[in-house]
Amino acid sequence: MNKAGELKYVVNEQARKQEVEEDTVAFLDRETVKRVRAFHQSFPQYEVTPLQSLNKLAGKLGVNKIWVKDESFRFGLNAFKVLGGSYAAGRVLAEKLGRETAQLTFGELNTDEVRAQLGGLTFVTATDGNHGRGIAWTAQQLGQKSVVFMPGGSSETRLNNIIKEGADASITNLNYDDAVRWAGTYAAENNGTLVQDSAWEGYEQIPVWIMQGYCTLIDEALEQIRAEGEEAPTHVFLQAGVGSFAASMLGYLLMQFGADRPVTVIVEPEEAACIYRSAAAGDGKPHAVEGEMPTIMAGLACGEPSTVAWPLLRDYADLYISCPDYTAARGMRILGNPLEGDPKVISGESGAVGLGVLSSILARGDQHELAERLKLDQDAKILLISTEGDTDPDSYRDIVWNGVFSGWREGEKHG
Repeated sequence: MNKAGELKYVVNEQARKQEVEEDTVAFLDRETVKRVRAFHQSFPQYEVTPLQSLNKLAGKLGVNKIWVKDESFRFGLNAFKVLGGSYAAGRVLAEKLGRETAQLTFGELNTDEVRAQLGGLTFVTATDGNHGRGIAWTAQQLGQKSVVFMPGGSSETRLNNIIKEGADASITNLNYDDAVRWAGTYAAENNGTLVQDSAWEGYEQIPVWIMQGYCTLIDEALEQIRAEGEEAPTHVFLQAGVGSFAASMLGYLLMQFGADRPVTVIVEPEEAACIYRSAAAGDGKPHAVEGEMPTIMAGLACGEPSTVAWPLLRDYADLYISCPDYTAARGMRILGNPLEGDPKVISGESGAVGLGVLSSILARGDQHELAERLKLDQDAKILLISTEGDTDPDSYRDIVWNGVFSGWREGEKHG
């Protein structure tokens, strides 16, 4: 475990020393990714989300390229989560219908005949906002029902956005992990289907489908990078909650590039850094963060690593970072107020943390060792993923307009 300013990090010395076990990532192979993307393309709302090039910022920070994949445009839902939820829900319906996965399209599932054959289905989930909104939207699109539980302290704005998509949604007095357990109990007692983006012993198939669904995002990004005449990024910064998103991106890169994959940095809020804590323990086992997790990065406020995601992140991620909330706030302000010539990106707390960490490493004078370890130099080409837009506009303005959580400089008040 090391410190760089207020960042804490753990280096995975073994990540580049071991053979890539393809069996570990076979569920993210190219045929699967192709099938998943075809399913998403079958939705009438599908469009490739923008890949923004921050060339001026890259020059200022002393690196070659910075790309930001802007998921605020995904299906009109302001976040990427719908990719996983929609594919998993589609797989649930297809299995109940006895359909082959190769036949899976929105049009085939969204018919009166299918609804009559299935009867009424209810998808149940727990969420801080984005995953639940994606499940609610998918259920509504497919003519099914949804029930969504949110942890205590969740944004009323995010709750209302879920309700607008037709869900029976409510804020509980539980933390995220306990809300997940309650959703599972509710689904079991009410003949619902739990569609959760975390995995635990006995519940892994649907989380695997969700992770497969996320791969549309990284597949698009690599296609866009190649369209610019580049082969691939040298570095990828991935935010982690339970780890499903980060592991799906890393698994895709392992299948595509093997030992030549980009340097992968996992980023978490210090109040909910279960992947970082697990890596720091050094015993190969997942370790949970318990109790309240008061971070502005609501989408990452998860205490228990996914049993599917953890082995991938444990074995193949290069570095794990725990960071303060003001790091994410800094990323939001940079993206929302770009250097002249760079595009503006509206990014929420969980979406902007990757850039916040990157800029802190490169702009602060006390983090040369970490920058050198990661080889963040003039040849570095970095991919960041803004996983959400301003999903809570009041919070966004408080941070970007009013300077809440602005304490990244030494001596400043933290939030």
